[in-house]
Amino acid sequence: IYPQHSKLTDKEKTNICYLSFPDSNSGCLGDTQFCFRFRQSSGRRVSLHCLLDQFDKDLPVYLKKDPAYFYGYVYFRQVRDKTLKRGYFQKSLVLISKLPYIHFFHTVLKQIAPEYFEKSEPYLEAACNDVDRWPAPVPGKTLYLPIMGVVMKVRIPTCHDKPGTTQIVQLTQQADTNISVILPTVHEVDIFRCFCPVFLHSQMLWELVLLGEPLVVMAPSPSESSETVLALVNCISPLKYFSDFRPYFTIHDSEFKEYTTRTQAPPSVILGVTNPFFAKTLQHWPHIIRIGDLKPTGEIPKQVKVKKLKNLKTLDSKPGVYTSYKPYLNRDEEIIKQLQKGVQQKRPSEAQSVILRRYFLELTQSFIIPLERYVASLMPLQKSISPWKSPPQLRQFLPEEFMKTLEKTGPQLTSRIKGDWIGLYRHFLKSPNFDGWFKTRRKEMTQKLEALHLEALCEEDLLLWIQKHTEVETVDLVLKLKNKLLQADREHLPVKPDTMEKLRTHIDAIILALPEDLQGILLKTGMT
Repeated sequence: IYPQHSKLTDKEKTNICYLSFPDSNSGCLGDTQFCFRFRQSSGRRVSLHCLLDQFDKDLPVYLKKDPAYFYGYVYFRQVRDKTLKRGYFQKSLVLISKLPYIHFFHTVLKQIAPEYFEKSEPYLEAACNDVDRWPAPVPGKTLYLPIMGVVMKVRIPTCHDKPGTTQIVQLTQQADTNISVILPTVHEVDIFRCFCPVFLHSQMLWELVLLGEPLVVMAPSPSESSETVLALVNCISPLKYFSDFRPYFTIHDSEFKEYTTRTQAPPSVILGVTNPFFAKTLQHWPHIIRIGDLKPTGEIPKQVKVKKLKNLKTLDSKPGVYTSYKPYLNRDEEIIKQLQKGVQQKRPSEAQSVILRRYFLELTQSFIIPLERYVASLMPLQKSISPWKSPPQLRQFLPEEFMKTLEKTGPQLTSRIKGDWIGLYRHFLKSPNFDGWFKTRRKEMTQKLEALHLEALCEEDLLLWIQKHTEVETVDLVLKLKNKLLQADREHLPVKPDTMEKLRTHIDAIILALPEDLQGILLKTGMT
């Protein structure tokens, strides 16, 4: 473990060890890169993450760190070596992070792992010294990150970026002579390569992910399973996938029993597996995607069929999507024609990925805009906010009231796709993704109300108010205002900076208008 002072619990170490190597049947010769995700042991100290919290608020919701999980990024090498007892050199370098910047960390490992296998420990120490010099991961800023003689130029997206636009980091002639690697994205995977074997069913898979259905990806190797799982989770962006997902999952995982038990319905998770044993253990799961080797970009694999689950009995079952799910929406033939045409014209995979990503984005936005519009209507009117009363409550979300709005302002306004949208919404409202999305929106709106309430307070003539009220009421007001200040700071309320200043000035003025003995006490209570 490097740096040595990093603390991992025994359970975390065991999980990392098992997840860092491909299953023996994967037969990954040469160099392989993949990614896994594992649960953080409960009760560990979280000091490491306080630093990241301040950047979290500006990140898009799907890039925010998950307090309960770590990511592991793996560079595995297996080559023949007669001098070793087992006849092979097998080693993995694993980078553990809270940040889901898949493409970025894979690039970092590609820079350091091959040399590390040759030069061992001192090389790693030098690489870590470089990482120590990196600036903080501030969203929206162009960052220059040196690593072992190479400088990477990256930009972490912000929640204010327009969805679907990647702000490409441009090369500027003079300053960038020493830049060797420019990353167009920190987190995205090659979505077309992953969906390629199943792109005829990509809309059905989008529905399954949106609804948080239990999904298994059976793949020949961890790199294929992890890329496919990440592409699935990514396909409902800018919505966040709120359930658990494991890009690579093994039978040794501490959650193995919990996730494979037959005594209850399969949980809402997406698992990526490579061990043939899972074909038997998970055959009661409702949706299984079985993929063969992912072809190099440019080649189109044979399109797999949707098959009944009862056909997935044997380990050598053919690639396919095994499910009895009936999609709510009709298939969009347009996108299929567009992608097929791209394949015939040998369009590069990046360009195909852009088309597929835009299609998923438009589909997700058509679905989510009516929900956003309805939730915005639950906000109380600004004129109902009084500085002398608590902030008003949000109205309740009523599913039937929402369904009625779909007639006039449903997805038909922005999407050409026909089908049972109402059925899809009804199912979605019962899913973990809706629950997570709505809790996030409700928290944002409640904070907005708190901020508007603060601003209303600042506009009042508080010195006039205290002339008409008793000393006890005035002291009570000072304590309330101080609490408001602390809350605004702690919860990062969306308050204008001058509002905070005004409030501090108000508090100081009120305290000075009080008798001296009270002034001393109030100045000590909380920091003004």
